[in-house]
Amino acid sequence: MTFANLRQNLDFLSTLKGVVTLLRDPTQTESVYDVEDGLRNTKATELAIEFVKSKPEVATIFQERYLAPSVNLEALLELPQESLGYAYASYIKEAGFDPNFYRLVKVEDDISYFLLRMRQTHDIWHIVAGFSTDVFGELGLKAFELAQTHRTMSAVLIAGGLLSTLFKHPEQLDNLLEQIASGYRLGAKAKPFFASKWEENWERPLLEWRQDLGIDVRERS
Repeated sequence: MTFANLRQNLDFLSTLKGVVTLLRDPTQTESVYDVEDGLRNTKATELAIEFVKSKPEVATIFQERYLAPSVNLEALLELPQESLGYAYASYIKEAGFDPNFYRLVKVEDDISYFLLRMRQTHDIWHIVAGFSTDVFGELGLKAFELAQTHRTMSAVLIAGGLLSTLFKHPEQLDNLLEQIASGYRLGAKAKPFFASKWEENWERPLLEWRQDLGIDVRERS
């Protein structure tokens, strides 16, 4: 067995382990990273990077390798209440989240940069796109991400969410499908979120961000 084949097998096992864990308990965040790390070296991930970089404004972010500094939540809470920064800090505080909870990735290439930046801005995407943090809200955001970036993990988690719902809560299938469909439609219509340097414009009103990016949360109601 070659090294490449061994790595593929290990990646597959990591992905499978993460998917099985999530099917049992969708709240296991670490398993999400197991899934994505296992998909890191696939052709699908390479194509996703090509797709997202096909937009010039996103390609520029990749060239810069833009990453934001650590967040000061208390400082953001001093901003106007209509600002993105205030909305973000309030969201993090009320949910009891750690803004630096995500699994770190050493940036060595376009794929590792993409993974780290997506993890760094996950909660910002939640707020701007208007998705809740329950399971259906997370899957709606994954559909939004899939439309915007073709992110492989998003497709896997949507598939896992559908299977889990079919087996555990089949009566909720219609609601989940609508959440996924509306998330995908919203992501397909919106301007690319990945191009945004949110952290350099925390004081900008959330409504202005949404208007500029083509987000109308009423379309999901």
